Amino acid sequence: QAQVAESGGGLVQAGGSLRLSCAASGRGISSYTMGWFRQAPGKEREFVAVIVWGNDDTYYADSVKGRFTISRDNDQTDNDKTMVYLQMNNLKPEDTAVYSCAVHWFGTYDTARNYNYWGQGTQVTVSS
Repeated sequence: QAQVAESGGGLVQAGGSLRLSCAASGRGISSYTMGWFRQAPGKEREFVAVIVWGNDDTYYADSVKGRFTISRDNDQTDNDKTMVYLQMNNLKPEDTAVYSCAVHWFGTYDTARNYNYWGQGTQVTVSS
């Protein structure tokens, strides 16, 4: 069992920046790969970024590559807590969506069904 909660969304003008935070807790959560997804109105949920446990390798959707950066900060004294961040720069109106953080369970990183714990999401709105 894990709990995931996102924060940091808001309204920003095109070209601006936001930093999303994801607080995750659960048994051994610091040893799991974590991902960010987003869902715009009327569209399917899509992969944004992932940070891989162990080597901290990162992978991004082509649409955000070079503008978004995923990072994490594990609690050095508690393996059951971790923070994951998504720094979003040069935001575009098409980045408008609900952004969700999730715990990877198995399989490919860019597929939502391969994640088993999700937060409620945080709204990001980019005005033109």
